[in-house]
Amino acid sequence: MELAKSFEPADIEKRWYAQWESAGYFKAGAYDSTRASVRSGSESPWGNTPNAPAYCIMLPPPNVTGTLHMGHAFQHTLMDALTRYHRMAGDNTLWQPGTDHAGIATQIVVERQLDAQNISRHDLGREKFLEKVWEWKAHSGSTITRQMRRLGTSPDWSRERFTMDAGLSKAVTEVFVRLYREGLIYRGKRLVNWDPVLGTAVSDLEVVSTEEDGFIWEINYPLEDGSGHLTVATTRPETLLGDTAVAVHPEDERYAHLIGKHVRLPIAERSIPVIADGYVDREFGTGVVKITPAHDFNDWQVGQRHKLMAISVLTLDAKMNELCPTEYQGLDRYDARQKLLDELQAKGLLVSANPHKLMIPRGDRTHAVIEPMLTDQWFMSMEGLAKQGLAAVDSGELKFVPENWTTTYRQWLENIQDWCVSRQLWWGHRIPAWYDADGNFYVAHTEEDARKQAGGRELTQDNDVLDTWFSSALWPFSTLGWPEQTPELERYLPTSVLVTGFDIIFFWVARMVMMSLHFTGKVPFREVYVTGLVRDSEGQKMSKSKGNVLDPIDLIDGIAVGDLVAKRTQGLMNPKQAASIEKRTRKEFPEGIAAYGTDALRFTFASLATHGRDIKFDLQRAEGYRNFCNKLWNATRFALMNLEGHDCGQEADQPMDFSDADRWITARLQQAIGDVHEAFAAYRFDQAARTVYEFVWDEYCDWYLELAKVQLNQGTPEQQRATRRTLATVLETTLRLAHPIIPFITEELWQKVAPLAGVHGDSIMLSAYPQVDEAQRHPDSVARMQLLKELVNACRTLRGEMNLSPAQRVPLVIEGDAAVINALAPYMVALGKLGEVSAMTALPEADAPVALVGDMRMMLVVEIDKDAERARLAKEIARIQNEIKKAETKLANPSFVDKAPAAVVQQEQARLADFAAMLQKLEAQHARLN
Repeated sequence: MELAKSFEPADIEKRWYAQWESAGYFKAGAYDSTRASVRSGSESPWGNTPNAPAYCIMLPPPNVTGTLHMGHAFQHTLMDALTRYHRMAGDNTLWQPGTDHAGIATQIVVERQLDAQNISRHDLGREKFLEKVWEWKAHSGSTITRQMRRLGTSPDWSRERFTMDAGLSKAVTEVFVRLYREGLIYRGKRLVNWDPVLGTAVSDLEVVSTEEDGFIWEINYPLEDGSGHLTVATTRPETLLGDTAVAVHPEDERYAHLIGKHVRLPIAERSIPVIADGYVDREFGTGVVKITPAHDFNDWQVGQRHKLMAISVLTLDAKMNELCPTEYQGLDRYDARQKLLDELQAKGLLVSANPHKLMIPRGDRTHAVIEPMLTDQWFMSMEGLAKQGLAAVDSGELKFVPENWTTTYRQWLENIQDWCVSRQLWWGHRIPAWYDADGNFYVAHTEEDARKQAGGRELTQDNDVLDTWFSSALWPFSTLGWPEQTPELERYLPTSVLVTGFDIIFFWVARMVMMSLHFTGKVPFREVYVTGLVRDSEGQKMSKSKGNVLDPIDLIDGIAVGDLVAKRTQGLMNPKQAASIEKRTRKEFPEGIAAYGTDALRFTFASLATHGRDIKFDLQRAEGYRNFCNKLWNATRFALMNLEGHDCGQEADQPMDFSDADRWITARLQQAIGDVHEAFAAYRFDQAARTVYEFVWDEYCDWYLELAKVQLNQGTPEQQRATRRTLATVLETTLRLAHPIIPFITEELWQKVAPLAGVHGDSIMLSAYPQVDEAQRHPDSVARMQLLKELVNACRTLRGEMNLSPAQRVPLVIEGDAAVINALAPYMVALGKLGEVSAMTALPEADAPVALVGDMRMMLVVEIDKDAERARLAKEIARIQNEIKKAETKLANPSFVDKAPAAVVQQEQARLADFAAMLQKLEAQHARLN
């Protein structure tokens, strides 16, 4: 079938993905060359070749509630490129997919659906509510995996896992029970982040602290002996009722005489001590702070050091409790704050209220202000596990790329705190602990085991579930079958690399390392490749509130501006904000977003994957890579037109005469292959993408195809056969080289090109990744072609200086080695749009400009009207001088240099330098004419 005139990605993507998946090409294993053709959908081309090195990537499991965002698409592109690369390289490859049950996120989604029907989860009860969650998961849980398929990802979908699957749940229970029996999991009353709206403890990752406007209040606490008072500075007066001390710095001379004395706690009328602790900042407020161990993490630590009582004065829904004076009980914490301030004012104890910027912690799901709360929770002791995690990086077993992220990892493990693993939710892995009527608890694999421990007594299971990160921490080995000792566990652990963002090094990466080492004795992965964060083109974080979010599926398919506006403003309650976002969107995308196709989007992501912290995503780059795909498509069309139905040199007995141009492009291909291998090994996807781009666009398309035209039109049959052979083999190899980054277009084109290159197979996915052939380096041919390129470029420069139109075919004379010049002449005539090329021992006397290339001098032979040319040059010189004057004036203006962005100033300086160089050339030409 003839190749279509233009590249239309949508149909190609749909057709090829379905074919790849149904043929089993994504399945784990190593390619068996004895089964080079796969003819049955149930048959897989992969076997467990004994000597093939194992290569495994674990997909960081996205939330089952989620949809594909730009960060996912970016990281999934990189993981898929690695997977395809290693699969084609012959490795026994597994990309393990799956999704996370996302405890809080999923429960909120389902609760909101019930709220819309005026039903609460408590109305349903736990069992019925969980049935609703499973129904929702069955209905909507595959959205993100469908979107991953649109991106061309190739994980082994037959092995897809879900963190609440029976096998993974078994692993979770096994880990909890073992850790409890080893004394590493315990139950205790500790301070935790508490979301009063969700009614659960939350992890630090689920808390977002932002700077907000608040106040700092100064309150007098009377000394118990009546000798005066201490003025305390606080940003949270409502917790005053839970104070159990006031603290000063031990070296603060202002208060040294008061240490050990007592003050009367206003309103509560309790006596509390004045203590000294280095935690106190002498410069903050008055240098005296209230200590409320039950409602502040720092105060809890101070309380532990000084053996202070912890008095909790808030209920779990952030109301004042029964330990407060009667008139405060039941008040919301902020209503209580105002009442308390009013009472302090009335008693003459409120000294001042000054505006103050402070960091407010809010739940990332509910936006409720997080309350440090003293509650009974399950904790995991981390100190010993952390030492193992540190030893893994010290020994080199585990490496971070870029290496600087090792410091972040180390800092957290060196300062680790015990982990609160329980959550007061219904959706998740229920804690395998059961209680008897006396409050004793029994940790066991099953209720039956627990009852045996309890002597047959009636038991009730703990209502709490485990933190989502607990099951996620087991992902690298639970998905491979642990606690069973499976062949997959033996083959693929440690996995090869984890591709992840820097924001979860603490919460996920480190915990996987500790858990894997503890339970398998192996690190979960040998390398951690830490990617940057995808931001918008201006470097701003993408967020719903800013209205700058891009959907990767919209970039693949395109979207009209009206639909994009509707998408970005959906659910916004503030009409002003919605109007602002609409205005911004219509200005940025007046015609909407074009359909770039998956390959162009993937190429863009790869090109942006530097080792920096942030990725600025610019649609102009996506447009550039869409143009690249079109260029590759059109180059293939040209090649096919010259290959199909012709002798392409596949017969061994047919002679071929390879030219320097043929050898040069083959040599350049070897360089590109080597560079791409190095780039993949170093996780420099940007360099791999640039190498492919530059080879295809700059070398194969811009140079070799033009050289091939000369050879096909003017060469001998042996030369033409060699050129066709080179056209086909270099293009076929290039398609395999580019396939991990741009899979769809390369498969479509490879199907047409491969047979002409003498390569046969069902899919490019089953073909070997290109390897460097040192015998094809051809240094002499490379040197001669480099000379040709310099001569052609010099010729083009001469034409530009003389304002010759492309239609003017003028002669070129060159002073230099006649044999070399004559060999290159046919190419120069075609590429330089010349009438002819002649070699001379010396250039003739003429007024035309002369170009130098090495020891060669060259000149276009053109009859010119000297007077007209002098007039033209004089006019152009005057124009350039005027531009120089304007640029110099601007750069001499301090207000421009100081106030304009640095990039704008640099641009103006570059313009001035370009004008100066141009003026020098023009004046030299004018001088020659005179």
